[in-house]
Amino acid sequence: MANIPIILLAAGQSSRMGGQDKLLQTVEGQPLLRRTAMIARDAAPVIVALPPAPHPRYEVLDGLALRKVEIADASEGMNASLRGALAQVPPDAPAVMVLLADLPVITTDDLNAVLASVRTHPEKLIWRGATADGKPGHPVVFDRRLFDQLGELTGDDGAQSIVRAQADKLHLQTLPDQNALLDLDTPEDWAKWRAKRGPKT
Repeated sequence: MANIPIILLAAGQSSRMGGQDKLLQTVEGQPLLRRTAMIARDAAPVIVALPPAPHPRYEVLDGLALRKVEIADASEGMNASLRGALAQVPPDAPAVMVLLADLPVITTDDLNAVLASVRTHPEKLIWRGATADGKPGHPVVFDRRLFDQLGELTGDDGAQSIVRAQADKLHLQTLPDQNALLDLDTPEDWAKWRAKRGPKT
C-alpha cells in the first residue's frame, strides 16, 4: 500500500508543555518528531506539515527522504495542516493516511496494519487504528472520495465530523496495547511515562 502517502501532522504549538516542544522530546535516542517520521517513512511516502520556518522541527528532519510543507496559518489549528498537506498528495493516490506526530509508541508495524486493512476491507471509506481494548485512535486513512470534505475543514477539530458522518463506512484496526492513543501533552505526562518505561526511553 505504498501508493497511499502519509500526512504527518507536526505543526502544532505544544501549548501545554510550559515552553518546551513535545515533538523535540527524546524517545529511544531520537527527537520524537524524527522518530515518528522515520517510522512513517518505512511504511509509505511522507508529507510533513510544519509550522512556519525558521523552526527547530525542520532541523531534526534533516537527511530524511520526505516532503516538508510549511503551514503559514498553522495557528488556526489542525485543519490548516490537513488542508496544506492534502494539497501535496499525488493526484493518483487512492487514499491518504493522517498520522499525529506525538504518538511515542506507534510503530511501522502499526501503520502497515492499518494500511493493509484498506485492502482487506475495500468496502469502507475510513480505516482507523484502535487500542487493544477497542478505543478509536490513530492513524486514520481516508479514501480519496473524502478528499474534498477534508480540504474544506477549518479550525482545530481534525476530521472528527467526517469520521462521525461516515460511521457506517469505518473500519477499526486493532493495534497493540495503547499504541493508537497514547500521547504526552504535558511535562508531567512525559515524566510519568519515562519513569514507567525506564532506561529504554
